[in-house]
Amino acid sequence: MGSPDSKVSRPLVFASALAPVLLLAGILYLLFARGTGLYLEAPAPIEKLEFERVVLRPGEIRAHVINTGPETLTLAQAQVGWISRASWEFEVAPSPTIPRLGRAVVRIPYPWTPGEPYEIVLITANNLIFAHEIEMAAETPVADRRMLGAFALLGVYVGVIPVFLGILWLPFLRSLPRQWYFFFLSLTAGLLVFLGVDALEDALENAERVPGPFQGVAVILIGLSVSLLGLYAITGWLKRRRQAKESSTALLLAYGIAFGIGIHNLGEGLAIGGAYALGEFATSFLLVVGFMVHNLTEGVAVVAPIVRSAFRWQNLIWLGLLAGGPTIAGTLLGAFAYTALWAVLFLAVGAGAVFQVVIEIVRYQVRQAGAGSLVSGWSLAGFALGLAVMYVTGLFVTV
Repeated sequence: MGSPDSKVSRPLVFASALAPVLLLAGILYLLFARGTGLYLEAPAPIEKLEFERVVLRPGEIRAHVINTGPETLTLAQAQVGWISRASWEFEVAPSPTIPRLGRAVVRIPYPWTPGEPYEIVLITANNLIFAHEIEMAAETPVADRRMLGAFALLGVYVGVIPVFLGILWLPFLRSLPRQWYFFFLSLTAGLLVFLGVDALEDALENAERVPGPFQGVAVILIGLSVSLLGLYAITGWLKRRRQAKESSTALLLAYGIAFGIGIHNLGEGLAIGGAYALGEFATSFLLVVGFMVHNLTEGVAVVAPIVRSAFRWQNLIWLGLLAGGPTIAGTLLGAFAYTALWAVLFLAVGAGAVFQVVIEIVRYQVRQAGAGSLVSGWSLAGFALGLAVMYVTGLFVTV
């Protein structure tokens, strides 16, 4: 055999690259064309239908469904009721026959009553039954100008205003002695670690509602990894461009914190908008109050890195909008286009961004005061307080 440094002809390189793929394709062809001699067909049809979203309009129910089974299915009957169900006329767009991973909208003219529970049952041509429960019927918000403005304003109240109120603490923070600087950096790390773990927990809960073929846990892994590694690469590139000046590094860290918190707040907006869309008004109100209290502390986390650095006051506006603004997008998506898959993806991306910022905070503190500062009394107290603050304010959030 040749040594690793010996030259190999180009045709041999291409043949080596393509041969395994072509051989595998040939083996698969033989397997499916000639079979293995085993009876591989299921004795009964394997069908699976999942409800992605149910929209209630006056006198009408629209069920958005997806075929997550291994084969095509055909919808043959629709029933609506609670204690006793009755069959109703229905229409399916684009077709009652839904291919694998295909989506369809089932329209059922039904005189539903607000506040009442209902069960929607779809029956396939093979008599397989798939049901979805509505705990309390309420008209789904329509994406008109008035409702868009209302949900956008809700995002402002929940995300933007509390973050800016927290930023108002900056003059007070700048007046404290220097040793408090590392206390608040560690407090920020504690806040972010709590947010990251909380986002992962929410992502795992939503992953259970993601249709099987879309692999909710895999989406979490992809979102978390791409977010963390991507932001790490972008941050390194920006630092090299800015030649690692102390003031610019601190400001860059602040923007990283704001971005991570912003993506997390987008997930909070999804929860609030989705609760309103499902008619869970009591839950949505508690979410609004809880997240407002919760997000007040995030303003402190955003400005902590620049307490001892020079910056332009315009930066505070951009930092606040970056941290709180995504809540607006979240409430709109939750109210008008919520799916568990989007929720899982955004929560995972937010968790990755938050954890990347925690790494940057630790590195920044080590550069400023050495590795010993991480285990100093000030740092440990700040980190513990950050976790405690997020836990206590989280008690106001009832899901």
